[in-house]
Amino acid sequence: MRLSFPVLAPLLSLMCLAAACRDEQAGPPQRAPRLPAPAQARTLDAAPADLTFRSGATFADGAVVYLGSKVTPRNAAPGEQVRLAHYFQASRQPPTGFAFFVHVVDAASGGMLVNADHEFQDGAAPLASWPVGKVVEDVHSVPMPSVPARVMLGFWRGDERLSVDDPRTQDGQNRMLGPTLGGGAPELPEYTVTRASKAPVLDGVLDDAAWKAASPVVLRGSFDGRPARLRTEARLVYDDAALYVAFDIEDPDIWGTLKQRDDPIYEQEVVEVFLDANADGRTYNELQVSPHNVIFDAYFPARRQGMDKTWDSEMKTALKIRGTLDDASDRDEGWTVEMRIPFARLAEVPHIPPQKGDRWRFNLYRLEHHERRTVEGQAFSPLFVGDFHALPRFGWLTFQ
Repeated sequence: MRLSFPVLAPLLSLMCLAAACRDEQAGPPQRAPRLPAPAQARTLDAAPADLTFRSGATFADGAVVYLGSKVTPRNAAPGEQVRLAHYFQASRQPPTGFAFFVHVVDAASGGMLVNADHEFQDGAAPLASWPVGKVVEDVHSVPMPSVPARVMLGFWRGDERLSVDDPRTQDGQNRMLGPTLGGGAPELPEYTVTRASKAPVLDGVLDDAAWKAASPVVLRGSFDGRPARLRTEARLVYDDAALYVAFDIEDPDIWGTLKQRDDPIYEQEVVEVFLDANADGRTYNELQVSPHNVIFDAYFPARRQGMDKTWDSEMKTALKIRGTLDDASDRDEGWTVEMRIPFARLAEVPHIPPQKGDRWRFNLYRLEHHERRTVEGQAFSPLFVGDFHALPRFGWLTFQ
C-alpha cells in the first residue's frame, strides 16, 4: 500500500504513506517523466497568453511570483498523461538551496495522488539561478487523476518550505495552489453478492455449489482499466456469519519468499480484499493472501492513517497450487484461494448478518510480478491512480 518505477506504461509517482499493500507504483519516491535536459535555462519575456490557470501569488516576501500554469490536454481521460507547464518570475534575487516540488492531491481529502517532485528544468534552472525579471518555464507530465484533484507547487530545503505570502493561495503547509485536474472517471462497478444456502468448504478447490452459483468477475488493470495480461477471476458469497471470497489466478510462475503472518506480502505476489462496511470512505479493513497461504490483515481508522496490524480478522483461508511453488524453471498454471472473513471482526458493520439491500464499499486486487520484475496491478474497480487505498474509487458490494 501504500502511502514509480519502470512498470506500467503511464508511470505514476505515488509514494506510499503507510507500510502495507504495495501498489504497482510503490517504491522509492519517483520523479515525473523527464524531458531532455536543456543546454541552458529556458527563459521568456512573458508567460503565454493561453494559460489555463492564472495565479500571481508570491513566495518569500514577493521574491518569486507564480504566474500560472498550462494543462494540456485539459480534458484527458483518467490515466492519460497530461503536460503541465508552470511559469514563474523572480522579482529580485531568489533565495539559495531550494529545490522544486509538485504534488497532485485529492481535492476532497488532500491525500497525495501523485508525487511529481523533480529538478526545475531537469536541473538547468535551480531557483537561485533565475534571472531577475525573466519568466522561467518548467514542463513535466503526470497521469490524469480519476477524481477531482489539485496541483500544489513550491520549493523546499531540508525540512522547510519556501514561505507563501498570501495564506489564501496555499494549503497551510506552504504548498501553492495550482491548477485543478481530473474528475472524469467511469462509474463505479457494483457486485451483487448472494446468500449461500450452504457455505463453501475451504479446501482451495472451487467446486462448491455456492461458487458455481456466484457471479464471476474478471479483474482489470488497476491503473487504466485495460484487460490484464494474466486472468484473475473472483466470486463472492455470504452467509449469516461471514463473507466468502474466491480468486482463480492464472500464473505461469508462482512464488514468494515471505512466510510469516503480516509479513509485507504486498511487496510480492498477492490477492487482496478491501472492505469499507459502512461506506463512510474512512474506516476500512485490508486482507491479503499470498501463494504460500500467508495472511496479512490490517484495520485503518482513516485513509492510509493509523494502520493497525494487531487487528485480527480471524480470517480462514485455503488455496490450491496448480504447479510448483518457487520454481522458476518450469511453467505453472495458476492458483486458487478461498477466504472466509467473519463479519463480527470487521470495522463498523451496519448489520450482522447483512440485510438485503445493504451496500458496502469494497475492492478486489491482485499484484503480479511478471518475470519477477515488472509489477502489474489488477482491480475489480480500476483506480486510475497508483494507490490501492484510493477509497473514492472503491466499487459497491450489494447484499442480495
